[in-house]
Amino acid sequence: MDEIDEPEIDEPVSDEPVIELDHPRFQYAWVSLFTRRFAPSCMTHDCTVVATQHHEHDICCQYGCDIDIKERDALLARADEIRPLLHAGAQNEPWFDEDVEEDEDYPSGEVVRSAVWNDRCIFRAHDGRGCVIHRAALERGWALRDIKPAICRLFPLSYEEDTICLADEYAEYSCAHVDGPTLYRLTRETLGDVFGADLVRAMDAAEATVLAAQPQKLPVLQ
Repeated sequence: MDEIDEPEIDEPVSDEPVIELDHPRFQYAWVSLFTRRFAPSCMTHDCTVVATQHHEHDICCQYGCDIDIKERDALLARADEIRPLLHAGAQNEPWFDEDVEEDEDYPSGEVVRSAVWNDRCIFRAHDGRGCVIHRAALERGWALRDIKPAICRLFPLSYEEDTICLADEYAEYSCAHVDGPTLYRLTRETLGDVFGADLVRAMDAAEATVLAAQPQKLPVLQ
């Protein structure tokens, strides 16, 4: 008798507990997105690497980021306005690695990596806190969706295949270990801006299910 091939079943991309989503693209979200917390503002948090206690602001940007080809092109189209805001030593450096990789998770299907200069993402190389792309958007009146890479706007959230998840390096930094809004509430508006209102509705429903299952805390009497 011929062997019958078993049907392929989509599985979550991690052993992390997940909840199903009613969404055409994303089928799962990590449960922890609705319970873990994060610093309310990166711009006012005092950044520290947990393992080494090394103190450095905006340290999460040290590795650079993945950028969709269309996002790269949008940045290059505004290069003359962004470049003067960079550190003088970085202004004539290339912004992106030469290698272009295929990645179906990104809208164009192609992605590049931002360059690293002086052990930091080149877009972090300026005279203030945060990202120079974000700074340029604020100073020039640009919409963030038109210029700042989605993966940076979503941090510390990320996504892989059919799952909304956490960035790998989330727990490495002190911002993940202070009280603040839940990860979902912090990034809810950006998720909607990047992926649309349908995802927010699906995530809201998942959030309600997760929170309803959480242990109830009794009020503390004074």
